[in-house]
Amino acid sequence: MVHDTVKELGFLTLGTRFRRIGESLQAQTQALMARHGIDLPAAHFPLLAALDRHGPLGVGELSAAVGVSQPVVTRSLRGLEASGLVESRSQEGDRRIRKVQLSSAGQALVARAKRDVWPVIEASVAQICAPLQGPLLEQLAALEAGLENTSLLQRAAASLTPRPQGPQEKASP
Repeated sequence: MVHDTVKELGFLTLGTRFRRIGESLQAQTQALMARHGIDLPAAHFPLLAALDRHGPLGVGELSAAVGVSQPVVTRSLRGLEASGLVESRSQEGDRRIRKVQLSSAGQALVARAKRDVWPVIEASVAQICAPLQGPLLEQLAALEAGLENTSLLQRAAASLTPRPQGPQEKASP
């Protein structure tokens, strides 16, 4: 049996473990969004959320708001614009400055995601993180194990499954 070398190397490979956890979270978030009928890369949602929270932003501002490079933001915006979820406009007075904003379709998608999907994702990730305590490497191992043992999709489905009502909880006719 091959051992997990990245885990065994501890702090030496911490960046790789963070990337691995991030990739797992994004893939599972993608599956959860697909289950809700949203066919959009999970990596695009931080951009949509930033535009929803802050209004129109330039590429540099958007890059700072989500903490990724401008080339990554520019590539993502091309896809979002092609999907009709964002639009860009030149600024009055200086046509070199372009601001990106949510289109009406983008606003509707974000409203739906905020209502139906984001709370489920947040609750599922919080559930994985809730028992974490102790040294960082042990916490990372617990987070990875939590993602491997029960996916976000499974956690979300379990949280949406109706619980049986006890005698005092039954609704009145």
